[in-house]
Amino acid sequence: MKTIMMMKKTIAQHWVARRCLSTGPVAAAYELKVDAGEVRRDDAQVALAAKFDALHESLALLPPVPVRTDDPTESSATSSSPLLLARSMASAQSFLRKKLHLWFFGTPPRGMYIYGPVGVGKSFLMDLFYASVTVPDDDSCCNNNSHKHTKMTKRRVHFHEFMLDVHHRIFIYKQKHPRGDALPIIAQQLAQEAQLLCFDEFQVTDIADAMILKRLFSLLLDWNVVMVATSNRAPDALYKGGINRSLFLPFIDMLKDTSDIISMEDSKKDYRLESRADGQSYFWSNKDDHGDNSINRDMQAQLEEIFGGTASGTEAEIIPVLFGRTVQVARLNERCAWFDFSELCYQPLGAADYISLCRRFPVIIMERVPQLDANHLNEARRFVTLIDACYESRTRLVLAAQVPLDELFVDFEAQVESSDGDEELIVNEKGGNSSSFATTMIRTKEGKYYEWSATGRIGVSLAQFSSANDLAFSFRRAASRLVEMGGKEWGR
Repeated sequence: MKTIMMMKKTIAQHWVARRCLSTGPVAAAYELKVDAGEVRRDDAQVALAAKFDALHESLALLPPVPVRTDDPTESSATSSSPLLLARSMASAQSFLRKKLHLWFFGTPPRGMYIYGPVGVGKSFLMDLFYASVTVPDDDSCCNNNSHKHTKMTKRRVHFHEFMLDVHHRIFIYKQKHPRGDALPIIAQQLAQEAQLLCFDEFQVTDIADAMILKRLFSLLLDWNVVMVATSNRAPDALYKGGINRSLFLPFIDMLKDTSDIISMEDSKKDYRLESRADGQSYFWSNKDDHGDNSINRDMQAQLEEIFGGTASGTEAEIIPVLFGRTVQVARLNERCAWFDFSELCYQPLGAADYISLCRRFPVIIMERVPQLDANHLNEARRFVTLIDACYESRTRLVLAAQVPLDELFVDFEAQVESSDGDEELIVNEKGGNSSSFATTMIRTKEGKYYEWSATGRIGVSLAQFSSANDLAFSFRRAASRLVEMGGKEWGR
């Protein structure tokens, strides 16, 4: 009997090895997870793994990013060089790089843009692909030794965080060179740091980001950077209804020209919802917070147990944030911060603040979370951004809400409204992006000025900018992620 079992095991191992030999590293890694019972085989995921394998193979022919020996900061736009001449030289260098690349190496590998509903495996497959590419000094290998890993510098990042990084680099550059052109320098820096860029949750909701993307991505392509992105939006739906969207349309055309657009719209199964393992990270009670009832007492006791110990003194801690900003935490200990919903979502905070909190605390508790509907659009948008930051950093987010998780987000679709019949507003000044400290001022045709910021608007309807529809789309992703983040192993 023991001999038969050993023979079966040997046959199974040979069968897996043979199948891995006939596939690329991504498909092989996927099949190993299927065999281990970690995932269930899905035809759309199998097809996507094959596409990733094709890209993986083409990366081997990608030339390295050239390393400049001069200081790009000094040579780009100094006080002694006219800005127009500097830009012309940069354009000529870009054209020459393209021609030399085509002459010696042929057409560069196309990137990938994968879109579809939440929880269908987009990020999961992209992460398997990302793991199949090793950095030059990494001697690690795949579980299956028959596959050679492509060696190149790489970076996997949430798109919110990437744009935050870009805006911070612009901020730093402009402090030294107010009249300089920052984007060519930043593109070169990014290219030398990572020749493969993998973006999760690609979305564009801010005019400042929209105006930067086309030129930045064009420059990155000139530096032989390959880009892969996952999104819930089809390319043609990016920044839909945004102010001055006509200026963003060339980016969509460039995206289609340089990337394979892969739809997973037919995949309706949200695999995150299959396992509702209760990790005691979501509590709810519809009773009055100040009411004396056993449910609220039990909930508070469980929150205090998760918090662990007592708060560290009476003084608040000031957490540094990019752009010279800070965020204050009043109730905390070494490993956990405890907030009221109003502290993080009624204040003008954004991704930069939430990312800094996640880097400081492995556990974040938030209580008095209301049901989020059309009456809480600004607050809901900040809350979704917080969920994304916690998800990317694997921070444990513990919530005490007024409704069950299934009822937390109220789905809706907003209609674009305009008092003067013109849906397009005119940009007056460009400020920061959804993650930065600045705002963008816009004005109507009547000459009235309003504040535009992804951390809040003053005196203007969200529906006018179609952000309400983007938020409704984000609700489904956030709800799905909260289920996954409620697992017993999440953030432990």
